[in-house]
Amino acid sequence: MADTARRPEPRYGTRPTMKDVAARAGVGLKTVSRVVNAEPGVTPDTERRVQEAIEALGFRRNDSARVLRKGRTASIGLVLEDLADPFYGPLNRAVEEVARAHGALLINGSSAEDPDREQELVLALCARRVDGLIVIPAGHDHRYLEPEIKAGVATVFVDRPAGRIDADTVLSDSFGGARSGAAHLIAHGHRRIGFIGDQPRIHTAIERLRGYRTAMAEAGLEIHDDWVSLGTTAPERVREAVTAMLAGPEPVTAIFAGNNRVTVTAVRVLAAHHRPVAFVGFDDIELADLLDPGVTVIAQDAATLGRTAAERLFSRLDGAVDAPSRVVVPTRLIARGSGEIRPSA
Repeated sequence: MADTARRPEPRYGTRPTMKDVAARAGVGLKTVSRVVNAEPGVTPDTERRVQEAIEALGFRRNDSARVLRKGRTASIGLVLEDLADPFYGPLNRAVEEVARAHGALLINGSSAEDPDREQELVLALCARRVDGLIVIPAGHDHRYLEPEIKAGVATVFVDRPAGRIDADTVLSDSFGGARSGAAHLIAHGHRRIGFIGDQPRIHTAIERLRGYRTAMAEAGLEIHDDWVSLGTTAPERVREAVTAMLAGPEPVTAIFAGNNRVTVTAVRVLAAHHRPVAFVGFDDIELADLLDPGVTVIAQDAATLGRTAAERLFSRLDGAVDAPSRVVVPTRLIARGSGEIRPSA
């Protein structure tokens, strides 16, 4: 008796539709749509029957049809500086988690700190009709994005602000963090403090240099020209900068590193130096707490940066029309020993 009451299966070779699912479950088409799209208004028993029909038939939602109806692709793009940089791992993961919670796919790529490559990658993502973009900018002019934003591509900038356009931005407190890091060294008796940072065209590098200079000025300390070195984070360049600051009749007694890549090279150089040198780095690094002494750092919350940016992006996609916002995420000082070394007599 039960067999004769079964609904007919879809013909071999055809793709099951919502209508097939509705027929098998004995419900209306709208009920199936609600279950498939996780909408309210369906009793647990009915939802169970629909899910059983979906599994039995091998039904898969046709996202292409949804794109045509809604004009949305359920995908977003994330443009990073360098996927190999440990800083971007938690940020990427946080964005992906928010995207997944909104039923969206994340597509990412690296600009390699090249403005032309950034623009090429962003426009390639737009050509693939992503609904929104999260960009860590390499360039200083983002007017090329204006047509895309006007066409409805929601865009949020992270870690650095957009150039020459108004857009939602989520930043770490680079200035405040560097100021507190330098002040920490000053509080432990240091007066000759070197700063080694990234390239001066990068927003975060300049903000961290500004924080260092502010802390020194507030303490009434002069900064010699040879105490500051900006440039690439290539190990050989950083090694030369550290070596130069430690040489001469009045070498620095402490060094502040502007990012994690500078920190890694600086720590290696200092480990081989003949006398202790205090050190604070901006960005945490893996195993920093296991070194001797542990590395004192100004830690950024990369996951919060990514999550905040992604939530702002989906707020825009859901219809938010308020003015572009600027969110600054606090940093925190983690004292582990290297920043607490006092200058030798």
